[in-house]
Amino acid sequence: MNKQKWSRRAMLGASVGSVAGMLFAEPLRAATIAPSAVTPDLIEAARKEGKISYYAAIQLDVAERLGKLFEEKYPGIAVHVERSGAERIFQRIAQENDSGIHAVDVANSTDVSHYLDWKKKGWLAPYLPDDVVKHFPADQIDPEGLYATACAWFEAIGYNTNLVKPEDAPKSYADLLDPKWRGKIVKGHPSYSGAILTATFVLSRDLGWSYLEKLAQQKVMQVQSAGDPPKKVMLGERAVMADGNDYNLVVFKDQGKPVEVVYATEGSPLIIVPSGVFKTAPNPNAARLFQSFFFSREAQQMLVTEFAHRSFHDEVKPHPGQKPMSEVKMLKSDPAAVEAASEELKAHYAKVFKV
Repeated sequence: MNKQKWSRRAMLGASVGSVAGMLFAEPLRAATIAPSAVTPDLIEAARKEGKISYYAAIQLDVAERLGKLFEEKYPGIAVHVERSGAERIFQRIAQENDSGIHAVDVANSTDVSHYLDWKKKGWLAPYLPDDVVKHFPADQIDPEGLYATACAWFEAIGYNTNLVKPEDAPKSYADLLDPKWRGKIVKGHPSYSGAILTATFVLSRDLGWSYLEKLAQQKVMQVQSAGDPPKKVMLGERAVMADGNDYNLVVFKDQGKPVEVVYATEGSPLIIVPSGVFKTAPNPNAARLFQSFFFSREAQQMLVTEFAHRSFHDEVKPHPGQKPMSEVKMLKSDPAAVEAASEELKAHYAKVFKV
């Protein structure tokens, strides 16, 4: 890995180096399998299979755009997108495996702890695309080459600029407890969204459950996906969002919609989105070809340019006008701790928010 090159990257900045060692629950070291190039033989074998089943926790429009771009590059291979919240995808894959059904080729999740579970169960196949080894930092790659970080974003606060003046907008999580926001806040749900589960874990750890209990008294509108709060704010159905994907608001703002992103003074939860190929993939060659494409500069640049995601590919240019990661105070998760606390966290959240 080119560590010097990684440390100079303007988009991510030095602060990203501090996430090393927390993304994957093993000591950082070079991956133990050789990188794989896209060869004519792989493409031909993938075309013979003719399809790929892609389980996506990223938003449907993003996943479908990725699939269409792949189909344009590799005609004759259809991408079937199965999109749901990360927690639902995790449950579905477990249920399918328990029933002896092997339908998933490639899956990504917004909950890194899912990969720890799949890894322990031996469900993932080792596969490292060339681009991952050449252009991604080592701390974003599983040491055994079973998965790597395909993209990232922050869970943020946001508001509708038609309903809230900049000087009155919340600047922190503590500000959301102001009585003036009662009945005006929208929030995602950790039992559906892996990103919200990660954010809830981080906030309950760093701010305490007492904070979330107070937030629950604000008559919060509860929605499912981390992509739902930005839409509610954009439409003016709620003035403020307590959590939600920052990239949605960036894209909406680019489109001239009345929204603004707020990176809380306490920090913003960093969401890492890995991708991996399954060992029992029904279309193993197409799966590997798709995984290679996912991490290519072409696909990574699309994710950043069109959808304002964050990429760890060192040749990808940042989204114009988006706040660099180096300027955002990051609240970092611990996937192993999330895995251990997941069910208790969901149950306690449901009790606190009465949902």
